[in-house]
Amino acid sequence: MKYYEVRFTIQAPEMLLQDARDILSALAGEAGFETFTETPEGVTGYVQQSLFDRQLLDQLLEAFPMEDTTVSYEVSEAEDKDWNEAWEEAGFEPIVIRDRCIIHDGRHTDGYSPDDYATAIEIHARQAFGTGTHETTRIVVSALLDLNLQGRRVLDCGTGTGILAILSLLQGADEAVGYDIDEWSTANAQLNAALNGVDSRMKVYLGNSDLIGETIEGPFDIVVANINRNILMADMPRFVSLLSPAGHIVLSGFYEQDVALLYEQLTALGIAGIQTTTDNGWACVQGTRQKGFMGVNQFF
Repeated sequence: MKYYEVRFTIQAPEMLLQDARDILSALAGEAGFETFTETPEGVTGYVQQSLFDRQLLDQLLEAFPMEDTTVSYEVSEAEDKDWNEAWEEAGFEPIVIRDRCIIHDGRHTDGYSPDDYATAIEIHARQAFGTGTHETTRIVVSALLDLNLQGRRVLDCGTGTGILAILSLLQGADEAVGYDIDEWSTANAQLNAALNGVDSRMKVYLGNSDLIGETIEGPFDIVVANINRNILMADMPRFVSLLSPAGHIVLSGFYEQDVALLYEQLTALGIAGIQTTTDNGWACVQGTRQKGFMGVNQFF
């Protein structure tokens, strides 16, 4: 599999450089990038040559959502090797969330015992996002830990490694359905479901929200989506349309300054009791569908 190595240089005030790195990584992910390493000047990203959407990347960078910040990049062919194998071998250190849940790769558990936690999730991942290292994943995991998932049906939109669907099943959900636009992610989610013994109760589909209403049918008691702001705003009506009466929605993948936009649309779609949590500038909103609210249809 051939990859491009793309070296991004960020011109930004020093105090904003890390935030700019995080935003850049999220945006580049929309253009096909799979993983990133930080550099003193910015980040280096890796993308399959066949999946690289340079036009989209340029559009995203041109509209970079930080003042006094510019991003430039250089593209070269990456060394011809199995990058996925290399990333997988690197693994990640265990992540502990609120002393209740540990996320680990099964190999790097020195100093930790998964048996000491109420919920232990083993994730084999070739990229960091979705392992629990990112703030948005941690926020959503924390939110799910506080929900009553016993006997529930859960939809995980943009499932990635499958961690949120797997957690839901380990917390008592009867069934979880996930989808992702990336073929590797769907295969990896299925692998991780098997590692955690929940594969018989988890279905994973390749595709985007167009699957909703066709391949994927509601109702769902819980809909969770950890994607990015623009996709959330576009797909939110479809998410809410799948919720059962009094169903619950959990959204993350956006910044604290975007909460008002999400709040406004959720309210218009009949979601009440909206709560917000944040972690290092990233945010999560969640709320419950009002029984009998039918206004969601006007958004289609």
